[in-house]
Amino acid sequence: MRPMDQSFLPGLELSRRFYHEAVRPVLHAHFGELPHTAARIGTGSEVLGFDTARSADHEWGPRLQLFLGRADSERYAQDIVSVLSDELPKTFHGYPTHFGPTANEHVRHMVLTDGPVFHRVDVTTLDEWLRHHLGFDPRHGTTTLDWLATPTQALAELTAGAVFHDPTGELTAVRAQLGWYPEQIWRYLLACQWQRISQEEAFVGRCGEVGDELGSAVVAARLVRELLRLCLLMHRRYPPYGKWLGSAFTRLPFAATVSPALTAALAATTWPEREGHLAAAYTAIAELHNRLGLTEPLDPGTRPYHDRPFQVLHADRFSQALLDTLTDPALRAWPRTGAIDQFADSTDLLGDRAAARAVTAALVPPSPGAGG
Repeated sequence: MRPMDQSFLPGLELSRRFYHEAVRPVLHAHFGELPHTAARIGTGSEVLGFDTARSADHEWGPRLQLFLGRADSERYAQDIVSVLSDELPKTFHGYPTHFGPTANEHVRHMVLTDGPVFHRVDVTTLDEWLRHHLGFDPRHGTTTLDWLATPTQALAELTAGAVFHDPTGELTAVRAQLGWYPEQIWRYLLACQWQRISQEEAFVGRCGEVGDELGSAVVAARLVRELLRLCLLMHRRYPPYGKWLGSAFTRLPFAATVSPALTAALAATTWPEREGHLAAAYTAIAELHNRLGLTEPLDPGTRPYHDRPFQVLHADRFSQALLDTLTDPALRAWPRTGAIDQFADSTDLLGDRAAARAVTAALVPPSPGAGG
């Protein structure tokens, strides 16, 4: 393994150097000016910039993607993989370039080897990678279903990371195309996120009222999660999956405003305290909504939940106000379920692009006049 006395090198920088200093020279020596694109995108904490020395224990190290044209891939891909296996250095900046198996047959980690290296330079075509990672190829157009069926984690993994060489600009264009949702879809997703909050905001008090502080705390934690996702969406940031959700949120300038209230809500031991801290967070986030100017200003204050003594924002007000701004008839007819990871959180489902598309497609409202 890498000597412990060397300082940690973030994975994106390691991959950038690996391409320029190790991979590209070998590629040029054997294949000349073979057209290609090089990048480090896709899965991995380093792609989102959240990696630490701990990340080096699995699927982390000097790795990247090489994208070839289809004809060149069919002709050269296997040769490139073999040549790199034979000629890449055994270590690079102190990190092994060989990835050996772990107890999990699908996971590898850096280990030293005396033979050819099992490297993580993935040689493929951009269309194959996009269809595998997203479930569709945005270069042929992006539909409402494409946007809603794709987890935000997957969109973040494509649009974050780094591109090291892209002479045609094709990958750069795809990343720009999916850099953020179209305006109408963004408004719809914000409406759906507010709706999720409205559905449980009264339960913090209701659980506590019957002596269920544990249940109240669980509901509060769920609401904090939804508020973090809402804030990221409001700042035009793709919310990552659970492990990095808080880390992504804390990078927002707005986090300093609302983090104390959210943290206090999670630490509270009684439901009135919990409710009070959440109320402060609701108001701050509602004021942020008003500053976005997407709807007419709404009262950001909390109020009783109908005739019950629980303080809530009535977040459905914000949901409806956003829905009222939609001009796309299809989105106006769509249920308030939102994107796949707003209504589903099964890792197995979200990781299966075909299944995620099928589940999302099942929610598509029928076209006017359809039937039989």
